[in-house]
Amino acid sequence: MPAEFTFEIKEEIGKLSERKNGWSREVNLISWNGGEPKIDIRDWSADHEKMGKGITLTDEESEILAQLLIAYTQKDD
Repeated sequence: MPAEFTFEIKEEIGKLSERKNGWSREVNLISWNGGEPKIDIRDWSADHEKMGKGITLTDEESEILAQLLIAYTQKDD
């Protein structure tokens, strides 16, 4: 039997994409099991009742990812 967990979306940061079926890939600040909120990227149903697999990042990891993406998008300039 899968372990129970709780989550609370503390802040909806933004949508990366949206599908015709109503699901969207989102970046949110989420507290998992009452813990410190972290940046989370995953697919969500329109009502946020169901979720897909995703990735959760600490503030430090989020900053590093942002720097890597900026460097990547600017490498051909």
